[in-house]
Amino acid sequence: MKVIQLNHSDIVGGAARAAYRVHKAIREIGIDSQMWVDSYASGDWTVHGPKTALSRTLTKLRASIGGNLHRPIFNTANSVLHSPSIIPSGKTKNLNNSDADLIHLHWVQGQMLSIAEIGRLRKPVIWTLHDMWAFCGAEHYTEDSRWHEGYLKDNRPDHEAGFDLNRYIWKQKQKHWRTPLQLVAPSNWLAECVRKSKLMENWPISVIHNPIDLEVWKPLEQSLARDLLGLPQNVPMLLFGAMDGGRDPRKGFDLLEGALHQLQKEMPQLQLVVYGEVRPKNPPNFSCPVNYIGRLHDDLSLRILYAAADVFVLPSRQDNLPNTGVESLACGVPVVGFNTCGLPDIIDHLETGYLAKPFEALDLAKGIKWVLESRVRLNQLRANARSKSCVKFCSILIAEQYKKLYLECTEQFLSTGWKPNQ
Repeated sequence: MKVIQLNHSDIVGGAARAAYRVHKAIREIGIDSQMWVDSYASGDWTVHGPKTALSRTLTKLRASIGGNLHRPIFNTANSVLHSPSIIPSGKTKNLNNSDADLIHLHWVQGQMLSIAEIGRLRKPVIWTLHDMWAFCGAEHYTEDSRWHEGYLKDNRPDHEAGFDLNRYIWKQKQKHWRTPLQLVAPSNWLAECVRKSKLMENWPISVIHNPIDLEVWKPLEQSLARDLLGLPQNVPMLLFGAMDGGRDPRKGFDLLEGALHQLQKEMPQLQLVVYGEVRPKNPPNFSCPVNYIGRLHDDLSLRILYAAADVFVLPSRQDNLPNTGVESLACGVPVVGFNTCGLPDIIDHLETGYLAKPFEALDLAKGIKWVLESRVRLNQLRANARSKSCVKFCSILIAEQYKKLYLECTEQFLSTGWKPNQ
């Protein structure tokens, strides 16, 4: 079987890393998977990006125009998290004429494929969703109910004005996606959103978690990890990933701040490790010593970082199945987060971490303290975390689930005489 994986990038961004891990896992079990991207960074010969200087320039230009199309024209909130995806890329012809048996879409909405082009694919298609965009308007995430009710003229949020971009984009999807595709959700929460959505409520959906290579991501002796990173020994250490954390309200940065203010009174020795950014010019007051690590780009450095921590905190208000949580478990580090969205797929309450009440900073603080206050408990949580990653996120097990779905989709395609959207 030959499969083409499509994603905007191979390793830049959370969705890219998840898609690339699927690609590698699929190849491990003997499927000829090739990955097509617009942004190529891995150096992997099985990943194919724009080949000429002209094609690279045109790809960047199209992505820039498409990604910013709405900014000067439309007045919408949270514009960074919108993708109109209406500019064609020209990839559909090459995909349809390829020798691939199946097309596996991932994060393609950033102008890699337009809405109309997705509807014109003439091969069996599986689409792994990495956010809510597929069944929303142009939003990647939203807290309003239009995705569930339909994008009507009278249910637009008060914070939006001007041309109704999200309604227009949703209508484009409704127009061009008349034949349901096989969807995959990495979390049970996202799958339930699909089932409740007005656009995709009758589309087939399977839950397959994001994979992780357990030979790469595994526990490391903590004292060694702290020595390598220059972190203090014998103090409780909390890890937080800060990439866009302070700018994106979904990430719950403010809730972490509230929890740390509470913990400073109860655990004065607690220290925080922040990765994803260097120490800012005007750092926030976390109420405890903060160690800024900066951006780490390779798996080994990240593994060392996880190993140095006692607990990883995910204070997100909205998240699908964050790679960081899965990586933390694989490295034997318990996770604390809120009982919302995809986090219950990662955290087994009181078994691999703590699920706090949404979105109570005091209960988040309680969970962090609960994990750290007993060394015997912490050691058991560590063992549970690693065990869960081996059972639930093992790359080979995930690859076999995809293989089964690939076979089902190609067989159904051949047996039903499926007709693509015109």
